[in-house]
Amino acid sequence: MSTRTAQFGIAAVFLVLGGWALFAPSSVIELGVTEAYRDSTFLTRFALACFGAQAVLFGLMALVVRWSPRAFLVFAVLLLPFFGFNWYFHYEVPVLTSVGMLDFAGNVTMLALAIIGWRAARSEAAA
Repeated sequence: MSTRTAQFGIAAVFLVLGGWALFAPSSVIELGVTEAYRDSTFLTRFALACFGAQAVLFGLMALVVRWSPRAFLVFAVLLLPFFGFNWYFHYEVPVLTSVGMLDFAGNVTMLALAIIGWRAARSEAAA
């Protein structure tokens, strides 16, 4: 897999999940948050849409910027705390539903792609 393919895969996760939060925040709240923590006020929907907009922005940047081996490695390391977030807010404080754990699936996918991209970028730089 090439570095560009790995980047596009990472971008796709941000664009799909971020786009969902940006364009359908009520749906994300309804499907991704347990009933005990569900709040669908304007401000909650607005904040979730802002979160989605930032994810879409990063996804678009991932499409146009060329990542170095270091960028892939730093991205992989910076993803690690998000696994703690997913675990805590699904098992300890049950905020996220099984659908909300799509965030976890996205993080696993991006971590794998970051490692693959790092290896590919190192090979491409050496060639």
